Amino acid sequence: MNEAELIKKCKNGDRNAFGELVTMYQSKVVNMSYSLLSNREDAFDAAQEVFLRVYRGLDNFREKSSFSTWIYRITTNVCSDFLRKRQRTISTISVSGAYDDDEDKELEIRDSAPTPEEYAQANEKQRAVMRALSEIKHEYREIITLFDIEGMNYEEISDVLKIPTGTVKSRLNRARGAMRKKLSENMELFE
Repeated sequence: MNEAELIKKCKNGDRNAFGELVTMYQSKVVNMSYSLLSNREDAFDAAQEVFLRVYRGLDNFREKSSFSTWIYRITTNVCSDFLRKRQRTISTISVSGAYDDDEDKELEIRDSAPTPEEYAQANEKQRAVMRALSEIKHEYREIITLFDIEGMNYEEISDVLKIPTGTVKSRLNRARGAMRKKLSENMELFE
């Protein structure tokens, strides 16, 4: 069943169809939320809130934009709300050790798999990128997440964030500059 049919069924009260929509988008919503919030628990909480808002607001979805654009817009709004709440309750955030939960992970190593050193280096790169992403402005984090992680084009991002395409391009350029500056502290990882 295609997305349009699922949406029509959802609007008619079919909960199974809504479950299928959730299944289609849950990993994308969680991943995007994690990229924006840099916290797994918050990402899962945000995803729940996103799907609650989608369920409540599905009758208002007029299909002027794609469903994915609509759900990404809701996700960015929910994550912005989470960040505002976090800033009110926490004055400083420590990101050191925030991504160290991979130590307990058991790995099965095959011949084609990276060596433990390569894996550790890739893990360290990923932590450095996520740390840098969490330290830049929220508006920059949104743009990088939508463009580089979610693979959206300028027009789709413009629709999601409700900003002109030119603003998307310039904000993406500034965001990448901010990331380069943050990552320059760890340049030895990327050589």
